[in-house]
Amino acid sequence: AVLEAVTTLAKWDAPRAKGRHLGIAVHESFGSVVGQVVELSVSTDKVVTLHRIWCAIDCGVVVNPDTVKAQMEGGIIYGLSAATRGEITMAEGAVEQSSFDDYPIMRMDEVPPIEVKILTSGDVPTGVGETGLPPIAAAVANAIFGATEERIRRLPFARSGYTEWRADPV
Repeated sequence: AVLEAVTTLAKWDAPRAKGRHLGIAVHESFGSVVGQVVELSVSTDKVVTLHRIWCAIDCGVVVNPDTVKAQMEGGIIYGLSAATRGEITMAEGAVEQSSFDDYPIMRMDEVPPIEVKILTSGDVPTGVGETGLPPIAAAVANAIFGATEERIRRLPFARSGYTEWRADPV
């Protein structure tokens, strides 16, 4: 149901503007199922423009839909941050990163519109705290593959030369 909902939300079968590609991923954790679709384009010098992200979640009975939406958006942004450039490195046996000044998070101008659909379910309430994070890296990697035919198998994407990320100004 989540896969069907997110592909409908993203209009998966609709024609895309030239150079735009979709990637999809579905993940289950904490009793919830989350699906995400990313639309992006990649320039010849590997600059990635994120155009839109769609997310569908089945987390059972929803007590507060605004909280679910906020958790999905936050998980997606943090997941994008980790996947695009987040890396913990060591020097002389110590971690080099100490806080968000040297472990960068995606900025508002790098994040495209995110649309979240919460599926109606009679199942018991399940988790939404971290469930929005895991599928985003796979969805982005799948969209990059669609754009470039390059299969990325290591994170962060910066290791493969994708160091510049931006959002399509809507």
